[in-house]
Amino acid sequence: MKNKINTWMLCVVAVLCLVLVFMQTSCAGAEKSILSPNRNIRAQLTASDGQLFYTVSFMGEQVIARSPLGIIIDQDTLGMNSMLGAMAEESINERYITRGFHTEAIDHCNQYTYNITSNDSQFKIQFRLYDDGVAFRYIVPKAYEGQLRTVNTELTSFQVPSNKPVWFFERPSDWKLKTYAGEWTKTLSDSLYCISPNGPVQGSILLYELGNEHYMGITEAALYNYSGMRLEAKSDLSLQANFTEKEGFKVENDITTPWRVIILADGLNSLVNTDIITNLNPAPDPKLFADTEWIKPGRSVWSWWTEHDGYMTPGYEKQFIDMAAELGYEYTTIDEGWERVWTNKWAQLKEMCDYARTKNVGIFVWKRSGTFSDPVDDYATMAHFLDSVAACGAVGLKIDFMDSESKKTIDFDIRALQLCAERHLMVNFHGCQKPSGEIRTYPNEITREGIRGLELNKMKQPIPPAHNVALVFTRGILNNSDYTPVGFSNPGNTTWAHQLATAYAFTSPLLTVAEHPSMLLNDARLANVLSFIKEIPATWDETKVLPGSSIGGTAILARRKGNDWYVVALNGDTPKSMSIPTDFLPSGNWIVSSVGDSAEPSEGFVHGSYDMPADGMPLICYLAAGGGFVAKCTLK
Repeated sequence: MKNKINTWMLCVVAVLCLVLVFMQTSCAGAEKSILSPNRNIRAQLTASDGQLFYTVSFMGEQVIARSPLGIIIDQDTLGMNSMLGAMAEESINERYITRGFHTEAIDHCNQYTYNITSNDSQFKIQFRLYDDGVAFRYIVPKAYEGQLRTVNTELTSFQVPSNKPVWFFERPSDWKLKTYAGEWTKTLSDSLYCISPNGPVQGSILLYELGNEHYMGITEAALYNYSGMRLEAKSDLSLQANFTEKEGFKVENDITTPWRVIILADGLNSLVNTDIITNLNPAPDPKLFADTEWIKPGRSVWSWWTEHDGYMTPGYEKQFIDMAAELGYEYTTIDEGWERVWTNKWAQLKEMCDYARTKNVGIFVWKRSGTFSDPVDDYATMAHFLDSVAACGAVGLKIDFMDSESKKTIDFDIRALQLCAERHLMVNFHGCQKPSGEIRTYPNEITREGIRGLELNKMKQPIPPAHNVALVFTRGILNNSDYTPVGFSNPGNTTWAHQLATAYAFTSPLLTVAEHPSMLLNDARLANVLSFIKEIPATWDETKVLPGSSIGGTAILARRKGNDWYVVALNGDTPKSMSIPTDFLPSGNWIVSSVGDSAEPSEGFVHGSYDMPADGMPLICYLAAGGGFVAKCTLK
C-alpha cells in the first residue's frame, strides 16, 4: 500500500512539474520581445489573467501601450482564458515589381506565429515586423468542411499616445464611411473620440505625428473574405476595431482576418515610400495573371467633370478619343449615361472601341455596381455584362457606387476583379473604401477612388489646398488615388500651378485628368505648359520627399521617370519663397524647365528654362497661398 501511495505521489509531483514547466514556457514565450530586422521596432504579446495583450515600441519609445487582442466568433470570445503555446519564427526576404511610387518593392520582415488555446479552442495570431511597421492577424481554422460561422466583432484595440496630432478625414454626413471621401484635417489624439459630428467611428488610415519626425499610421491590409475595419475612438485613447455589420457577418471555413497594420516611419520620406501594405498581400495567382501585358498604366481624358453641351452623345465622346490621341494619352473614360442615352449601346460601344483602336486609345466604361444584377451578387449576370464589354473591345471598367465596406461589398469587389481579369479587363473602383494593397494580388485594379478628389469642385464644395497637401502623406501613401487632378476652369481656392502640380504629386496608375481636353490643347494661357500636361507620368520609378515638407503645410517631392527628374511642390494656406535642394540629382549637366506661381495674383503661370551648373544649385520658387510648382530636370 505504501509503495502505491509513493508511486501516486511521484506521479502527482511529475504532473505538477510538467504543468509548471509548460506555464513557465508559455510565460517566457509571452514575455519575449519580437523584433524587426533592424531591431528598431519591438513588439510583445502577453497573456495576463487569460486575456491577450500586445505592446509596440519604435526606436525606444512605446507607441502602442498595452492593448487587448481577440476575436468573437459565434459569441465565443477567442482571446479570453487564453494560454500561449509554441511560437514559430521565420524570416521573409523577397522583392517584386510594383507600380506607383517606385518600380520595385522590398518585402523584408520577421514573422512570428503563436499557437493559442482559448476556451478549449485553438487558433493562431501571426505577427510580421518590418523595419517600417508591425502587422498582425488572427487565423481560426474550421472544424469541418463547409462550416459557416458568424464573426461578431474583434477585441482588437490600439492604445495610442496622448497629446499627439492625428490626421483623419471628415465629412459631416454618413457618406464619410461609405466612400472615404472626407476632407483631411487634424486634432489631438485625446479629442479624436469627440471631434466628429457623426460620432467616434473613424475611417482608416489614421496618421499620428509622434514627434522627432516619427509618424504612425493605423490601417489594414489584405482585405479579403471579411468586412472592412473602421476604428472607434474612445475617451481612454484607445481605438477599437469596428465593422459595418453590427450583428456580425458570415465567413465560411477557415477565418483569416486582414492584417491590422501599424506603419512606423522615421521621416516623411520613409512614410511615403512604405511598401508594407502591398507586402502583406499575396502574390497574384499565376494562372489568372499568366499574361499581364494587357494591364497598362496610362492617362485618360474624361468628359464628366466639365460636362459641356453634347455630353455622353456618341459624337461628343468620339471627340474625346481624338483629343486623347492628340495629347498622347492612352485612354478615355466614358462615364455615367452611355447605357441610358445610347440607342443601340453595344453596337455603338463596339464602333467607338474600333475607332479608338485606330488612334491607339483604349476605352474605360462606367458601370453602377448595383445595376450589374439584382441581387448584386448574381455573378452570372455580371459575367454576361463583362463578356459584352470585352467583346466590344473596351479595356476596362469604372465600377461606381459600392458605398460600403461590408463583407458583402468586399466579396463583390473581389469577384469583380476576378471576373474582369479572366476577360483581360482593368478596373477603376469609385464610391469605395480605402485600398488595402489589393493591387499586388489583383494587378488589374488599376486605380480606385476612396479619396476626396476634384469632383467636389464640380459639386460646389471646392477642395482646400491644405487638404491636397495632407493627401500626399495620408491617404496618398496607400497608392491608387484616383483624385482626377487638373481643373483649371474650376480650381477653387488654388492656383493653376497648384492644379498642374496635383497631377505630379498624386499617384494613380490610371491618371484621369478632369479638365476638358479642348482647353488643355487650345487655351493660349496653357501654351507654355502644354508639354507638362502631355508628359505627366502615370507611374514613377523613384520618389523622394524633400526637406521643407510638412503635412498640411507644403509637400515637396522629387520623382524620377526614366532618366528625368521632376520636382513638385504643393502649398497650403501660407505663401512662401522656397529654396529646394537638388542634391538628389546624379552628377552631370541638367536642363531645368519649370512652372510656378506669379507673385502677383493671377490665373497664369511663371514659366522658365535654364541650364543648371555642373556642381548643382537649388531651385528657387515662390509658392502662393494654394500654390504649386513643377520643374523637369533633364540631362543634356
